[in-house]
Amino acid sequence: MENFNSILPKGNIAPKENFTGTVWTNLPVNAEDGVNSIVGKVTFEPKARTNWHSHPNGQILIVTEGVGYYQEKGNPIQLIQKGDVVKILPNIIHWHGASHHYEMTHTAIVPNPGKESSIWLQPVNDEEYNTFKVPVYNVENSLSPLAIMNHEELWPNYISKAKETDPDLIEVFDNFAFDDVIKHGNMVTKTRVLMIMASTIGSQALTEYKMFVDAALNIGITPIEIKEVLYQSVPYVGVSKVIDFINATNEIFTARNITLPLEGQSTTTPETRMEKGLAKQKEIFGNRIDDMYKNSPKDLLHIQQYLSANCFGDYITRAGLDVKTREMVTLSFLIAMGGTESQIKGHIQGNANVGNDRQTLINLMTQLIPYVGYPRTLNAINCLNEVLPNK
Repeated sequence: MENFNSILPKGNIAPKENFTGTVWTNLPVNAEDGVNSIVGKVTFEPKARTNWHSHPNGQILIVTEGVGYYQEKGNPIQLIQKGDVVKILPNIIHWHGASHHYEMTHTAIVPNPGKESSIWLQPVNDEEYNTFKVPVYNVENSLSPLAIMNHEELWPNYISKAKETDPDLIEVFDNFAFDDVIKHGNMVTKTRVLMIMASTIGSQALTEYKMFVDAALNIGITPIEIKEVLYQSVPYVGVSKVIDFINATNEIFTARNITLPLEGQSTTTPETRMEKGLAKQKEIFGNRIDDMYKNSPKDLLHIQQYLSANCFGDYITRAGLDVKTREMVTLSFLIAMGGTESQIKGHIQGNANVGNDRQTLINLMTQLIPYVGYPRTLNAINCLNEVLPNK
């Protein structure tokens, strides 16, 4: 057991002559162990970094936590984050450390260490450190690296006019919407973008909708998936409010050389829409549908029939999106519209019935906060706590 060491502790404060800021090092494997490698865990506080240095036999960095920077002499700073493996060739002058806003921990491996496993040079000064840039941003270091990365994923090289005219607002918004909020939960990017796009229809936010249609196409969401969200909004929002969104979508598709019309996704006929729509309602809401028919006044029975044949038979039975996605899309419409708490409660239960649990819906509501605001989100959370209480 004397040959066993733990890499889990942070270790000791690193010597100031080789590092800027607070850095911890833990060396469970060193040159004296006779295994022809040095293995160390290094943890950097935000803005902490190594000096410029090199390794005669190269080095491997495995980032295990956080977000940091890596730079080779003469090249721009690169962003590194959890899961990245950096292979540094022999005698390459470089430095690495934490980003402006986050700690970073990596495992460092130096193979075949000789008498000098590291050759330490001058510190990385603040001017050098602050050159981290994504070209389209003018004030990068007021934005967190994750906010920049997540924004760039959706809109590569997009130059925001609002950032030029209202930088204070955009920096606050982007750090929140593209860092804090996205870090919560585990909603995949495509689902998140579809749900936000759905909420912009409910909010009647045409400009933001067009941004998210572009984002959806940029990350591989299909034109059919986009159109299915749009078509599904008609029975919930009303065609008079949706028609401008349809026209805007068609303009974007045409500009991207997407041939219209798209392949049809209907799965019903005039003869089967009632039967299949009712079956889809019962799949989502169970026996509650029978009670709604039973308890409906005779002069309003046609509304229940319209819900079955039109809302569900014509729209929810369509291909292109699965039922779990469709129920989250519907909930996104309703939350954004406001004043729909009764329907929100029903579709929270519908989501649960098709497999979208409480945590999934919390994740959804969290992602919508920057786009629909706190009042409507908090109203939806109250509905969630009533229908699916935290046990």
